[in-house]
Amino acid sequence: MTGSEPVAVQTHTAIARDLSGTPVAVSDGWARLRLVTTQVMAADGRGLVHGGFVFSLADHAAMVAVNHPLVVLGSADVKFLRPVRVGQELFAEARTKEVVGKKYVVSVTVVAETAAEPPVFEGEFVCFVPDRPVFDRST
Repeated sequence: MTGSEPVAVQTHTAIARDLSGTPVAVSDGWARLRLVTTQVMAADGRGLVHGGFVFSLADHAAMVAVNHPLVVLGSADVKFLRPVRVGQELFAEARTKEVVGKKYVVSVTVVAETAAEPPVFEGEFVCFVPDRPVFDRST
């Protein structure tokens, strides 16, 4: 952890945590989320978890690291490094690397079950905090 005091989650409060991860530790600019993969996430009959669920966990972790009620994703540069099986417990760790105005660059790593294992996913997420909710903006 970063050594900062724990803080309350202020973003993505209505997200389905069983599909996108549950925050287990949050501090200023840092978050750790947990997700237990289930059969509903399977992409095939052998128990391969669809990468969209792994991405959702990582994206959610990035949002919680920024931890602003209006944060949105602008872009992501990601790598899927290893397959995930139904039943595995995943942990995503997100750390804010850079803040320039309303732009936040967040590094995210996802590991399966223990940190001793190589990561299953790594990515850099570019997030933005607009002045007002995105649906309140004119086109």
